[in-house]
Parts: sequence; C-alpha cells; structure tokens
Amino acid sequence: MHGLRQKYPLELLLDLFEMPRSNFYYHIKNSAHGSKYQDANKQIRQVYDRHKGRFGYRRITLAIRKMGSNINHKTVLKLMKAMNLKSLIRTKRYRSYKGQTGKVAPNILNRNFKSVKPLQKWATDVSEFRVKDRKLFLSPIIDLFNGEIISYSLSESANFKQVTQMLKKAFKKIGRPENLVLHSDQGWQYQMSEYQKMLKSKGIIQSMSRKGNCLDNAIIENFFGTIKSELFYLNKYQSIDELKEAIKDYINYYNKDRIRLNLNGMSPVQYRAHHTNR
Repeated sequence: MHGLRQKYPLELLLDLFEMPRSNFYYHIKNSAHGSKYQDANKQIRQVYDRHKGRFGYRRITLAIRKMGSNINHKTVLKLMKAMNLKSLIRTKRYRSYKGQTGKVAPNILNRNFKSVKPLQKWATDVSEFRVKDRKLFLSPIIDLFNGEIISYSLSESANFKQVTQMLKKAFKKIGRPENLVLHSDQGWQYQMSEYQKMLKSKGIIQSMSRKGNCLDNAIIENFFGTIKSELFYLNKYQSIDELKEAIKDYINYYNKDRIRLNLNGMSPVQYRAHHTNR
C-alpha cells in the first residue's frame, strides 16, 4: 500500500484492502522504526553471534559503540528483546573443602579484591565438570587486577599434581614478585606443606578464606560461574578430550577477547597492556 500510495488516493487503497486508517499509520511508523535501527540490529546480532550468546546487553552496547554506534544500553536491551536475544544464567560450582588436613593460612585478602597493578593479588580454586560418567577438574590462577587467567591445569582427577603444575606454569611468567598474595579456600590441596613450600620459594604470601565462606573467594567463584554458563552448559560434549579443547579455547578467548564492564570495555589482556603502556 505504501508504494501504491504514490499513484492512488489513500482512501481508495484503504477501501480496497479493507484496512482502517489507524492500522495503516501504525505499520508505517513501525516500518520507519525498524529501518532506523536496521544497522544497530545487524551489529547486535554480529556481536551476539561472535561471542556465542555470552554477552548481555551492557557488553553488547560497549562492543557496538566501538563499531561506531551511538545508541544507549536501554535501546540495545529493547532491540535484543525484540530479536529474542538474552544472556545466560550463572550456576553453582563444585567445592573442594574436606575439613582441616594441614596448616590453614590466615585470611589476609579479607574480601579486599581491588588491585591497582598486576602481581599483587591472585586467587585460585578447583572446579569440576562432568561428561557422561567421567569428570574433569579445572585449576586456574586469576589475577585480581584485571581478571586474567595467569595459568591453569586440567586433570581427570582432583590430585595434588594438578595444583603443582598450575603453580609451575605461573612461576615461569614471573620473577620474584614483591608482596604477592595468593588466595584460596581451605581446600585440602592448599593445606599441604609442599604447596606452601612452593609459595614460600617465590616469596608469595598465602591467604585462605574462612571455613565454608564462599564470598571470601568470590572472584574465582565468579569465573567458574562464567565459564560454565558461557561454555559448558551451552554444549553437549561427547568426550573429556573434546571438553579439554573447548576449555583451552575459551580461556584464550576470555583473556584476549571477552570485554568486561569493569575494565572500561576491554578484555583482561587489553586492560593490562593499556595499564602498562600509560
């Protein structure tokens, strides 16, 4: 009708198509609105698909602004709802606490998660994944400065070797840092004397959460929630090996490409580089 209106009177077209005048103008208005946000819709879809549905409207807003868009987060949310795009839900994680089996360190971190530079505060823990009747355990170290995964190890059993491998990988990336705190819960791995000796050999200060208080180690808890909701629960894995490769790819993506709101729209690696070059 809109095309024919250039040749024929509107009243004639409304009678011919049996359409009320109000309906005609409603469709014209919606068509103009859709055209107005056509580029934004394409950008939103592009970012959403690139990050495999992991980004919510706030991160997508930051991403499309870098692409030249100037729309605000409320409009992005509205457009995402219209396209039935939404972010994912976080879930709970496996806990490794088995009581006091060795020496428990004081809670030096004491929920002070803010760090003004790298190599000040690290956190670690172990999380469990299941594929059919088999398990896979992920043990990472995260830097509280920018949320970057410094090192990690994967194992099909929760053993102490996994933790030592993670530490050795991390140690290769640093010299002898000053006043670096490594925080964990009271898991059996972190109470072992060999683990504590490895930290002392690098001058690293050990810190532990209070018993049964997951909020004391919230940063690493959040990471486990993120990797499970953005990776593990989105796919059905046929084997442990398949999951291992997916986790390796995700951590690389998490460090280098996944933007964060609290890092001014940068990824952890980008934020560290920005801070270093200032």
